Amino acid sequence: MPTGMWWFLAASAAQLGCAAVLLRARSPERPELAPQELALLRGGSRAAVVVALVALHQRGAVAAGRRGTIRANGGAGRTRDPLQLGVHRSLQRALTLRLLAGRPKARQALDALRTELALTGLLRPPGRLRAARTLLACVPLTVGAGLLATGASGGALALAGVPVLAAAALLCVPPTTRAAHRLLTTLRARHPLPAHRHLVTDPRDVLLYIALYGDPALTLFVPHFSRDGGLLGRHGSAEDGYAAGRSVSDSPGFGCSGAAPD
Repeated sequence: MPTGMWWFLAASAAQLGCAAVLLRARSPERPELAPQELALLRGGSRAAVVVALVALHQRGAVAAGRRGTIRANGGAGRTRDPLQLGVHRSLQRALTLRLLAGRPKARQALDALRTELALTGLLRPPGRLRAARTLLACVPLTVGAGLLATGASGGALALAGVPVLAAAALLCVPPTTRAAHRLLTTLRARHPLPAHRHLVTDPRDVLLYIALYGDPALTLFVPHFSRDGGLLGRHGSAEDGYAAGRSVSDSPGFGCSGAAPD
């Protein structure tokens, strides 16, 4: 293998090392999480907004609009929850769930929620995650440039595939950590979805079930609001995939699954 190729491989190894450091999460704490925080861990920003909308709907602050939209239906009430306030203030007109989650006030509240979860060690800091993925995307470019510049072939091609495969594996690291996955699994075991909605009388418990299970809980507890408001869909299911690294809205461009070490 040409000597110059080793320099390109060393550069790709450095990129992999830096990315791995950025993807490491801090030791998890054991905070008491609100339903919208649990929903964010399970299904990303869309799931968190759904929980906020259901909480507002419980107080009569929002209602289903026409053609799968949500509209404001009075004031937000006495809530001080930043996400609920951000979502409600974004409803100057009826919006679909997808558009609502992208409105500036709602997005600002979601960013703050991610920052809080990153501090607990349950979510990787968004800035570090983006930086790591940028480095990983540069690995095949570095290797390819080395192959072109040195004219390497044969065994060099096989060796060059190692950092590329390693980069692909690290790109599958989800935004959530293993600690978050364990937390969600524990809470689902502790709070199985009831067979009938009449078995749950506390509105806060309804939010918890929706945060943990997504679509099945929405269909059980708020079927008309969920259907007419366009809350149901593949991004709201209990196995949405955000916790497994498959979120479309929060992790564009990376369709992998599986968790990485904390």
